[in-house]
Amino acid sequence: MKKKGSSKGVRIAIVGSGYVGLVSGICFAEIGHSVICVDNNKEKIKKLKKGLMPIYEPGLDKLLKKNMKNGRLKFSDSVKKAVPVSDAIFIAVNTPPRPDGSCDLQYVEAVSREVALSMNGYKVIVEKSTVPASTGQKIKQTVKIYNKKNLPFDVVSNPEFLREGKAIGDFLKPDRIVIGVESKKAEELMHRIYAPVKAPLIVTNTETSELIKHASNSFLATKISFINAVANIAERVGADIKDISLAMGLDKRIGGRFLDAGIGFGGSCFPKDVLAFIHMAHEEGIDFKLLKEVYGINESQRMTVIDKLKDIVWNIEGKKIAVWGLAFKPDTDDLRNAPAIDIVRELLKFNAQVCVYDPVAMDGFKKILGKEKNLKYAQAMTAVKGADALMLLTEWEEFSKADMKKVKSLMRVPALIDGRNLYDPAKMKKLGFLYRGVGRV
Repeated sequence: MKKKGSSKGVRIAIVGSGYVGLVSGICFAEIGHSVICVDNNKEKIKKLKKGLMPIYEPGLDKLLKKNMKNGRLKFSDSVKKAVPVSDAIFIAVNTPPRPDGSCDLQYVEAVSREVALSMNGYKVIVEKSTVPASTGQKIKQTVKIYNKKNLPFDVVSNPEFLREGKAIGDFLKPDRIVIGVESKKAEELMHRIYAPVKAPLIVTNTETSELIKHASNSFLATKISFINAVANIAERVGADIKDISLAMGLDKRIGGRFLDAGIGFGGSCFPKDVLAFIHMAHEEGIDFKLLKEVYGINESQRMTVIDKLKDIVWNIEGKKIAVWGLAFKPDTDDLRNAPAIDIVRELLKFNAQVCVYDPVAMDGFKKILGKEKNLKYAQAMTAVKGADALMLLTEWEEFSKADMKKVKSLMRVPALIDGRNLYDPAKMKKLGFLYRGVGRV
């Protein structure tokens, strides 16, 4: 662990203005750097230049406008223009999974090539996207090939640890900052970049830094799958997973975070990173059986709510099922790998009449499932009117504060499938709900 250097502003280009790139770019500007966020989606850049956010992240729109106004934050659709006026270029493009679980790194390669062709002097090229170990060496190789003027550069690994819905706090007040470097010059620049952030800074080689991200996310995914497996046992024997999680979490060796049983993890990170780690291990001749089970448990867990629904309503066909929550977690509109997608699709296979509601993710959901004959979109209370069951799939604060007495009065059958253990079973049963949680009695 090293001490960070001076906080003099650094000129930064962020290539890729998706979730990670946009949050990082805006927060870098917030801590005093001069930032250009680049994206090849010209419509997105036009909107950003007008101060319009393409993603939902609490508080980010205010920081966007603030830093555009003070001149520290700009947007461009040209890597060629951004690279010459920047000291550090962060690659934050998408690395989607291939069918075999490996990361598709074509966008990382394309940006590396563009950066090499646009260099006008020494540059630090930082991989911010989540990538497999040794990707830094591939970036280095690509830049060398296309760097015709043989200009000096360094490649750095700097994994992100941002939680959607809490990304600003995670960036400005992180548990740790990890950088993988190969030279003192690059290390010094990274120290300058992160000097204003008060957090432990871990300096490693690039391969170690790359591996830290996959190891961290895979371990957290393991905790989630473990507690979900325990929850399924708890249901069978009459135990309560909430009490089990509480007691386990009080053990300092274990900790209580990521021990909330439910319908499993989703999003753009955990599923992709677990599969990528499995594939990475396989490429090195290691069968990562533990992570295969972690992934398998998660895939099957989301369908347990269908079994709970059948247990109450018997036949799903023709029944009206209300769904509250579509995003993979609260405080985000992200639907990537959201359990709600698979669950709603399964309900539609049974020819159920499905009416869904989410505070911010309904437009995105419409783009994924389209206009299915038996699928409707409505506000929370309208969705439950005349419903044979309500399925809670995302634990938005709005749902925790809902008038559940009113909800029951609107429903035809007061069946409540609580996929996130948001509600107290005793209170719901007292109100007259036919309640089913996850691992609860």
